[in-house]
Amino acid sequence: MPEIVQAGGLDAIAHYRHYKDDVRVMKEMGLDSYRFSISWPRILPTGRRTNGAGINEKGIQFYNSLIDELLANGIKPMVTIFHWDVPQALEDEYHGFLDKKIVIDFVDYVDLCFSRLGDRVKHWITFNEPWSFSVGGYATGTLAPGRGDSSNARTDIAFQFPSSKATSQQASEFAGAPKQGNAATEPYIVSHHQLLAHAAAVQLYRQKYQRSQKGKIGITLVSNWAVPYHNTKEDRDAAQRAIDFMFGWFMDPITHGDYPSSMRSLVGHRLPKFSKPESELLKGSYDFLGFNYYTANYVLNEPGPPYTLDSRAKCTPYRNGKPIGERAASDWLYVYPKGILEHVDYIREKYNNPPIYITENGRDEFNEKNLSFWLAFFDPKRISYHYRHLRFLKKAIDKGANVKGYYVWSLMDNLEWSTGFNSRFGMNFIDYADGLKRYPKLSAGWFKFFLHNDEETNA
Repeated sequence: MPEIVQAGGLDAIAHYRHYKDDVRVMKEMGLDSYRFSISWPRILPTGRRTNGAGINEKGIQFYNSLIDELLANGIKPMVTIFHWDVPQALEDEYHGFLDKKIVIDFVDYVDLCFSRLGDRVKHWITFNEPWSFSVGGYATGTLAPGRGDSSNARTDIAFQFPSSKATSQQASEFAGAPKQGNAATEPYIVSHHQLLAHAAAVQLYRQKYQRSQKGKIGITLVSNWAVPYHNTKEDRDAAQRAIDFMFGWFMDPITHGDYPSSMRSLVGHRLPKFSKPESELLKGSYDFLGFNYYTANYVLNEPGPPYTLDSRAKCTPYRNGKPIGERAASDWLYVYPKGILEHVDYIREKYNNPPIYITENGRDEFNEKNLSFWLAFFDPKRISYHYRHLRFLKKAIDKGANVKGYYVWSLMDNLEWSTGFNSRFGMNFIDYADGLKRYPKLSAGWFKFFLHNDEETNA
């Protein structure tokens, strides 16, 4: 799913100019669905409609054109409404998701999306990875708006622009110490408001649009699988807390109306409380669950980095000096395919087997500047990654998991947030040095073959 964003005035992969070519790539590969994100500031630059005056009709026109092109080629859109880009005007006015006012403005925004696009969209996702937005944006400072305690500053970010036009000042905007903030409280506040905004958006859709548009609405959560470092009760409990503080943080409220008991106990008064009406609104506020899975960690019963102190669960990819799996290009991604089976199985057992779409799964390789240009097209490790994860996902389905679909991250190489263009997740290569031309990698051919043979098997 190529991101429709700009970085320092650059066009990322300019999906908005190449969308017809990109849809042609999807059709040639045999894809039957495409997940993309709407940019809130693209269609509402000031964050609000203000009686229609605030709407960027050209932005609406692009998404209408993209959806029509997808449907004309037999590809169903799955649309994510919020993918971490709060309109700057709302950040300036009241600090975005740090203020409960954001719920009202978010509902105004989603109402516009439903009313203008919902006649053709049958799968809506309110938020993508609220955990990543809260922790990355308000604890570690690695994501916008870059808040957090200075002790969490990242010093290893080397943002690489593909164009010589980029400046060192542009690059520095993506690195360095976080802005002032409070990592002990702000991630919890922001997550709380995301959950309330999600529930309000679902309520709006169900009451005003779902009957006529006949679509479904959900949320996408991300989680690493947690493997106890030692086979002891202490580390097993710590592994459970690690999952509670990443996945249960959001899954428990939308299922049961409250946070996991481990969070309420360990975070105490710093964890906001839901009123009774809010709790009731949250319960069952999804028709399906989007689930992003990439990796796993060993977990120890001891404090971790500053922003994970509350969970008292230290996550590490190494045990006795050996990694849990082969490392990809990203320093957080170690290949552990069995984790997708174990986590989906966990969701099935703990949360009454909800309908699940695997909305992201993939691994990255280094940019071609770090290896031969031609080797950038030769990606057998990516093929192995997807083949092994799909085999374990099939086992989860055989055990009864209600899995409805699988989306690769990503169709194209793209701007990977604070990593920039340093790593490539795509099954299709983007030539940043030559007009953003698209070329299929070996994995794109494999995936096409896989889908074609799967269709023949099920015929």
